[in-house]
Amino acid sequence: MKLYQLGQITDKKAALKALDVESGGVSIMAKKMELLYFFIKDLKTPAANILKQDALSIGAELAVPGGVILCEKPIYDCILIGTRKHMELLSKKELAQPFGLKTVAAELKKFLSTKTYPTQIMGVINANDDSFFSGSRFQAEDAIKQINSMIENGAGIIDIGAVSSRPGADEVSAEEELERIKSICDIIKSEKLYEKATFSIDSYTPNVVEYALNSGFSLINDITGASNEDIIKLAVKYDTKLCIMHMQGTPKTMQKDPQYDDVMVEVSDFFEARIAKCESLGLGREKIILDVGIGFGKTLEHNLTLIKNMVHFKVFGCEVLVGASRKSMIDKLIASTPEERLPGTLAIHLKAVENGASIVRCHDVVEHQQALTVLKAIL
Repeated sequence: MKLYQLGQITDKKAALKALDVESGGVSIMAKKMELLYFFIKDLKTPAANILKQDALSIGAELAVPGGVILCEKPIYDCILIGTRKHMELLSKKELAQPFGLKTVAAELKKFLSTKTYPTQIMGVINANDDSFFSGSRFQAEDAIKQINSMIENGAGIIDIGAVSSRPGADEVSAEEELERIKSICDIIKSEKLYEKATFSIDSYTPNVVEYALNSGFSLINDITGASNEDIIKLAVKYDTKLCIMHMQGTPKTMQKDPQYDDVMVEVSDFFEARIAKCESLGLGREKIILDVGIGFGKTLEHNLTLIKNMVHFKVFGCEVLVGASRKSMIDKLIASTPEERLPGTLAIHLKAVENGASIVRCHDVVEHQQALTVLKAIL
């Protein structure tokens, strides 16, 4: 007899089926194999004591500060720990409890029903001369060559923008933005490249967005997070997807001492409000992609927190995008120039995919395709 410890098993059901477990037991056992953690902020003290006992009664756990049992404060932060099966039981059990636990039950139920999307690579093309990474800058014919190369190498989405959103970037007029991107859009339309991949317009300028949509683009990548209703209305009019990104401030000001009480809570609240706004204008969440905005008004710690907990954002039922390609957060971990940051980029993006991201926005398609293929094989 030999025994060894197993690492992460992503597809629990597949592992059990490979072992020839009876079909009826596969689903039951798979739920017991997945350990989940939920951070609960500002839980009322009576609710914490009730949830602690309910969790213990089924074999789960609620980690609480020492003063909870004595009710020293009115609210506490807690961590709920248990298997998927435990969480299913608690999502039903807490419906009968007071002090806000019905809300906890409803939230657990939402997390337990999240959808998994296939992983896609989004290649980046910048039609300008001031993006932070020089290797992403292309004009007209060169841009088309790079687009075709990216598609051949595995990019299912091509994201094209004409305005730099790097920290401190200057604003560009709508006329100048359109002039920079117009010839690329025209070639994409005339050569019907949109039949080979999904084209995304990285813009929040309505007339630029509409020109791209009329050229075969079918995704709007809005770094202002759908702050302009006209962008949402264009997504509805052309039946396209809309990527909503979170940014604190503007590209000119966003990295001037960004502050959050809790970055997870604030980004989550932002998405909830913007999704509601989109739905009120007729854009369903199946058409919405969420981007937490790595490096857009965040410190290194904010960025790391969002990456580590990216699985949370799947609760909205939307696809989740990660875009940390060659960004300066890598320089804060290990001194580097944008040209030297590919290894760090791959590390961040692979972890983000493990944590729930399904779209990877990157400059280096070949390397990402290889890395994601190997990751898929391991998991």
